[in-house]
Amino acid sequence: MLQIALPNKGSLSEASVSMLSEAGYRCKRRGRELVIEDPDNDVRIFFLRPRDIAVYVGAGHVHAGITGRDLLLDSETEAIEYEPLGFGRSQFRFAGPIGQFSSIADIEGKRVAASYDHLVNRFLKDRGISATVVHLDGAVESSVQLGVADLIADVVETGSTLRAAGLEIFGDPILSSEAVLITTHTHVDHPALRVLSRRLQGVLVARRHVLVDYNLKANDLSLAVKIAPGFESPTVSPLADPDWLAVRVVVERDEVNKVMDQLLGIGAQGIIVTELASSRLA
Repeated sequence: MLQIALPNKGSLSEASVSMLSEAGYRCKRRGRELVIEDPDNDVRIFFLRPRDIAVYVGAGHVHAGITGRDLLLDSETEAIEYEPLGFGRSQFRFAGPIGQFSSIADIEGKRVAASYDHLVNRFLKDRGISATVVHLDGAVESSVQLGVADLIADVVETGSTLRAAGLEIFGDPILSSEAVLITTHTHVDHPALRVLSRRLQGVLVARRHVLVDYNLKANDLSLAVKIAPGFESPTVSPLADPDWLAVRVVVERDEVNKVMDQLLGIGAQGIIVTELASSRLA
């Protein structure tokens, strides 16, 4: 039985449950269950603190898990990234009082407040910068004002919380993070993990694409294929009128309106867009 750890709370929790549900796994909680059995897929799902997931996976207590790349790297365990999952994106950045810092070199000799102290220490060490990293469990934005640190390193989304604390971002990002599926080298070839991976990739592909159906004169098919070639080629079917064809093709969601405009421009008719629930396209 494949054992999977999911975040029990926070921004990654709902998105992780939603993705696994779309992939066909039973993982929605009715209350505060910590373990859910999915006998149809031979899977057991554990709901754990996001920061602890890499620890449990790295120690081999569960086969795989979903957590943030930042939490994985900060854990310093045997867990490894199996594949990115395309949600929960964020940037991990340095921030300090406005006008006091302009580059990473300015951190030399300073105190840095962070919840991800292993990650920050490793980043600074790799760049030959000596600084004191002060571990805090949360709300690091107040540490400078309270005199605990000279600057902070934290996850940044909009930056509004930093500005409210009189801080500004500087230097290159420490890390670009997102939700990732993790495992260990021991379990990387687990058959059920490969099935899970294929299903999750199917959900990701479906989220990025839509299905477009339209009718077109047969003589214009080559033009239509140039506009929307699909993964390999469109599906083409004859209509009752021998001069016309029915065409079905997968199109990137972000491009679909432009594609419809172009198809309409070459004479396509009856253009319909359909959502994809899941896929096995790539």
